[in-house]
Amino acid sequence: MHPTELTLGTWTVFGGGTFVDLIAATTNALNGALLARRPDHFRDYTFVGIVLMAVIGGIAGGVTRDVILEQPPSAFTNPAYIAFCLVAGVVGYYVAYAGGQLFREGLFQFMTSFSLPWYAIIGAQKAVEAGYPILGALAIAVIAPTAGRFLIDVTSGVTPKQFVRGEWFIATAVGTGLIWIVLDAVGVPYWLSVAVAFLAGFVFRVLALYRGWEEPLARGPKGLKVHPDRRPLLGRKLAGRSQEELRMLGLTVDDESAG
Repeated sequence: MHPTELTLGTWTVFGGGTFVDLIAATTNALNGALLARRPDHFRDYTFVGIVLMAVIGGIAGGVTRDVILEQPPSAFTNPAYIAFCLVAGVVGYYVAYAGGQLFREGLFQFMTSFSLPWYAIIGAQKAVEAGYPILGALAIAVIAPTAGRFLIDVTSGVTPKQFVRGEWFIATAVGTGLIWIVLDAVGVPYWLSVAVAFLAGFVFRVLALYRGWEEPLARGPKGLKVHPDRRPLLGRKLAGRSQEELRMLGLTVDDESAG
């Protein structure tokens, strides 16, 4: 192709795992638009901002996955990805005003339950095809469906969902990816393995949301307190004492250093 020649790219919807990947990208894009309209995420975004959030939610996981696997990102070589994500973003923008708060929240949770296993499956599939071991493939199965949510949360000034208590968000991705990997390893036909893994992940996620199943919280550290020192020195850290405590003992910083 001549350097100045322009092309619209190769529009592909079916073939291999493209259809599954597009389903995941489109549903994640709708999730991104709905998420950006939620009160805890909304930061006076414009219409364009909401649509961009949808595109980020739709393609960020796939792009991150492909870059890690050293492959050309499908979202940039196949125009169908960005086109579908743009449409989903516009739909999500208007759906956000189509009903009450509870309806929108319910639709959002349902769509996340739908897209999460799709992206986990395609992430695991591409990692296996690239020759990654099982733990590496499971890591990709987690990164692919959650990277977009991470970027939207960070942009909105919200703690990313991966790190706070939720209805087994990461575990759903791991379990779905593991099921597909095992079924593929034993020779189950592709679409059957995809269907079984998807249904398992989707049903588990919906049940976790419906029943309120959540990961256990980590125990708080014993004796947790905030030291008055803005920047405590290493010596005091190792001694477990703050500058204020040393003053109460009649010691100075120089005394501590000399000791």
